[in-house]
Amino acid sequence: MPKTMHVRWYYKVAIFCYSILFTLSEGSAMTIQDSLAVDSVKASIDTVHRETSAEFTDRAVKTVGSTMKELTVYPAVSLQQSLKGQAPGLYIQETSGEPGSLQQMYVRGVPMPILSAKEIYQSQPLIVLDGIPLIGEHSFAYDIKQYDFNRIGPATNLLTNIDMNNIASVQVLKDMAGMALYGPMAANGVILLTTKQVGSKRKISANAYFGFAQRPNVTTINGEYENAFRQQFYDLYTTTGKYSADDVYPLYLSDSLNMDYYGPSNWTDTYYQNGLQHAITADISGGSDRANFRFSLGNLRNEGIADGTGLDRYSAMFHLNMKPLKWLLFSAMINGNRLDRQRNHNMRDRFAEIGYMPDLQAPLAPNNDVYSQYTSQYDKGFDNNYTNIIQGNAKLVFDFNKFKYTTRLVVDYNEGYRDIFYPRPLLEGNSYASNYYGSNQRLIYDNFASFDWQIDDHQQLFLQAGNVLQWDTYKYNYAYAYKGVNDFIKLNLLNSDPNSDDYLLPTAFPRQLVYKFLDRTKQNLVSFYGKASYKYDAYTLSLLLRTDGSSNAQPTNRWLFTPALSLGWNIKEALLENDLRWSTFNMRLNAGRLGRLNAFDNFSQGPSYTADVTFTGNVTTPGYNAFAVLTRPYNFGWVGYGIPWAYTDQLNLGLDIGLFKDRITASIDGYIKEDKNQLLGIPAYAEYGYNLSYEPGMTVRNTGVDVLLSGEILTKAKQKLGWSSSLNFNFNQNKLKALPRGLDKLIIGNRLLQVGAPVDQYWLFINDGIYAANQDVPQVDGITRTYNGITLQGGDPNWRDLNGDNRINDEDKSLMGNIFPKVVGGFNNQFSYGNWSLGVNFYFNLGRKVVNEEMANRFNFINREGVVGVTSIKEITFWEKRGDYSKYPLYNPWSTVIPYHSNQDLFLENASFLKLRTVSIGYDLSDWLKRRSSKIDHLYIYGTVNNIFTITPYSGRDPELINYTGYDSGYGMAIPLTYTIGLKVDL
Repeated sequence: MPKTMHVRWYYKVAIFCYSILFTLSEGSAMTIQDSLAVDSVKASIDTVHRETSAEFTDRAVKTVGSTMKELTVYPAVSLQQSLKGQAPGLYIQETSGEPGSLQQMYVRGVPMPILSAKEIYQSQPLIVLDGIPLIGEHSFAYDIKQYDFNRIGPATNLLTNIDMNNIASVQVLKDMAGMALYGPMAANGVILLTTKQVGSKRKISANAYFGFAQRPNVTTINGEYENAFRQQFYDLYTTTGKYSADDVYPLYLSDSLNMDYYGPSNWTDTYYQNGLQHAITADISGGSDRANFRFSLGNLRNEGIADGTGLDRYSAMFHLNMKPLKWLLFSAMINGNRLDRQRNHNMRDRFAEIGYMPDLQAPLAPNNDVYSQYTSQYDKGFDNNYTNIIQGNAKLVFDFNKFKYTTRLVVDYNEGYRDIFYPRPLLEGNSYASNYYGSNQRLIYDNFASFDWQIDDHQQLFLQAGNVLQWDTYKYNYAYAYKGVNDFIKLNLLNSDPNSDDYLLPTAFPRQLVYKFLDRTKQNLVSFYGKASYKYDAYTLSLLLRTDGSSNAQPTNRWLFTPALSLGWNIKEALLENDLRWSTFNMRLNAGRLGRLNAFDNFSQGPSYTADVTFTGNVTTPGYNAFAVLTRPYNFGWVGYGIPWAYTDQLNLGLDIGLFKDRITASIDGYIKEDKNQLLGIPAYAEYGYNLSYEPGMTVRNTGVDVLLSGEILTKAKQKLGWSSSLNFNFNQNKLKALPRGLDKLIIGNRLLQVGAPVDQYWLFINDGIYAANQDVPQVDGITRTYNGITLQGGDPNWRDLNGDNRINDEDKSLMGNIFPKVVGGFNNQFSYGNWSLGVNFYFNLGRKVVNEEMANRFNFINREGVVGVTSIKEITFWEKRGDYSKYPLYNPWSTVIPYHSNQDLFLENASFLKLRTVSIGYDLSDWLKRRSSKIDHLYIYGTVNNIFTITPYSGRDPELINYTGYDSGYGMAIPLTYTIGLKVDL
């Protein structure tokens, strides 16, 4: 569509909306009860009672440590970055500082063992934006990938579409009192986002900042350093410079005159850069007593500090409220975003996408001239990566005083595109092309009625009943091709017609090297619920009963009934009414059950299989000895009949305390959460062609305490200096309570699941040093100690023999450490002096251990050289000095026991940390402008410095840059130190 057409379209919409507002505002005058002056405040909330976790209480529980004013000065790209360290019980994993990359959130621990990326998707909380339960990506795209570093497609964090400048409040719902109304989608918790509401007066606001992310200072190394590092092993374990006849010294290190490797290590001049950042959001709102609106536009640009990465976001949001009759309210909201992400050029990500490993003997050269020539090859291809997101709702509220009826329609739709072309110089003379289109859509039709009756001065009754119909659809089309005839013909593989004569232009890509995939999965959910809340003076009682039917459940177990009970006692009102020291004292107790949805529709179908025929190396196309064979691999796994719903039970006891007119407040919650009857893949039925059997019966318990303390230490009204402070933290521990089939333990990959132990522990050998010589290796009855059948020798690790059988194997591994931290929290401080303000924000994790796999790979150089595999890839960051080499003994790297493998506590480190995350300073010019009769109501100028320093015993780069496995591979891009200046203005 031409640009002029776009302008005309927007112009027509604006004229239409304005005409409606003008027409309604010219109508008859309305009283305050009949107008939008009250209703618009709650326009995005279904009812007063629908979205609060503590009904009939005097004070809502504060769940976010900072105010929205404080959150909006942080240059966050995603919702996760904004909320990190802000709410007790909410843990956020930012595994990379690459703008727009995926990040994870967990509320009150992990509900299941996180064994792959699929479990991550099944453990995320529900995000609700103005009553819209947002749909996310689906993990079924991993079914056709050999590695789960990234899913196919854009792999962009969909929550980067949240502009915090449009958000008025954030609430994290963690207990059944708040979660139960959202049904099975809320089993992992709920994060409730309420956007700014409109009033009857015209208002124009804007927030803009500009800054940059500082490139990190790193220590680079070259071939001379790497050669010296390896030489110490040759000096210790060889006499001729070779350990065996087959030991070939790497060619790239053998010639000290090769300046590509032994010359200047200045590759950082191309790889790292200062990244510019800016964002601007502006909105206008206004209207009359009968109709009002709010419209906002925004743009964010965040450049990464490495590898040319970055994110562009273009966003628009529109709210409309109309009240043509005193008993009828119409509200609508639409939020649209475009996300363009420039991705990294990591070889690992590229080869995992391609599914092909080239010759990896020689790494990229650290010389900048050579490295820049390599990166210039990307300019001959492209990697276009973008996502479109649109969310909206429309509702009618019929308000007949005590009785209200609401009907609404909710839509959430996102689509992602990724088009790739890698030229031949990047892949041993073979070009590669791929195209991806995927979409996720959610449609909800929701109806509910409520009755609010103030019986007398002591009693109040609230009743609510509703029905929800929900349709979710996920799909993708994906194709890739190898060995194009040249680097100039770049076809869209998805748009080509296989029935046409010029299909794929045979001269472009060989037809036999073109592969296409498509998949779609659906889920329909039907829910009915009823809720009753009764208040008698200081006592409250609330009961919610609901039943949910899911199309992903098996026909014999389609429906699940779940209750939730909440009790409240206002101790202040009942016992301390005349005690002026206490302003708030509430006790809350709630318990309930919520179902857990099956992520895959395969579970509803019973036994299924997939038969594939093609070459070895593709996860969907098996073969034998490089020849395609006819096989029936049941790669999804056996799914039996009679699989029941999984569900989560939770008990929560909470206290809300406020002293001296809430100058000091505290919220303390203790909880027990059990996720029961979950499916787990158990290795079984190999004789029938299956890899595993999915069976119910796994139970994981999380117990812990959420604490939020806040206080106004210095009151500005009485003193020139003001100081308010808040501390939030969560202590959580998990335990595996049951496994399917009544098993006590189960080995999956390099993880051991054992009943009675945490589900996030490492399973490692205990390292007690080194055997200096052959005679130091223990012997029993003349038999020397072995490792997996290999006789140990001098120079090998001394792994502890736990069972005393003189054989080191899996039975000698121990469960130790925790992949996820036990304590997570934030410490926020706000100081003010006159019109000046200063904010200081700390973030901390305690009780987490990390396996420094990057260091294990550095020492395991013998087994990485010349091997075609993802573990042998050496990125350009291979030439960066990281970690403390002196911590590790010099084992014999040629030993067949592979002494430097990562599954030992030699590389397990304490990864607790304290970060000074943000320091912000600002000045409010509003008073100065008012004295000059300015039309500007508010003007605030601020500056921030972010990610300032980290205190940690961890010897790696950053203890936060760890993925769900707990193994630090070194691939996470550093979270940068950033500087911004900005202003906020209201007209």
